[in-house]
Amino acid sequence: MSTIPLTKRGANKLRDELQRLKSIERPSVINSIAEARAQGDLSENAEYDAAKEKQGFIEGRIGEIESKLAAAQVIDPAALDADGRVVFAATVELEDLDSGNIVTYQIVGDDEADIDHGLISVSSPIARALIGKSEGDVAAVQAPGGVREYEIIAVSYV
Repeated sequence: MSTIPLTKRGANKLRDELQRLKSIERPSVINSIAEARAQGDLSENAEYDAAKEKQGFIEGRIGEIESKLAAAQVIDPAALDADGRVVFAATVELEDLDSGNIVTYQIVGDDEADIDHGLISVSSPIARALIGKSEGDVAAVQAPGGVREYEIIAVSYV
């Protein structure tokens, strides 16, 4: 099994979700199943079917999170020393050379990606174009509308 890169924040988020699923969601759905079972005939009991389906989803998600955490390589951005190069967990300030817009992204694992919060997946085209580059370099990114060029203004590890 290959390792899955996660930032420290991403690993904590997964651990919190796992804790919530095990301590709140799982007992809740077990109670729902018991209540639905108490109503009698299970063959036409929609509440029972819905509760069993939810239980399957919860158990599947618990297994998925546990396997991701077991295979995780947790990286603390503050502990990185990459000599100013763009690496996993780095925060990068970019200028779009076409529009002049300045954006800031942190490169994170696939599960952590959230473009609205400036978190881009390490497997995204823009992150792949940035990895290994340094401040002042220009990265060409193949976007749906054509090639876009970004100049790296700053690289930080926070």
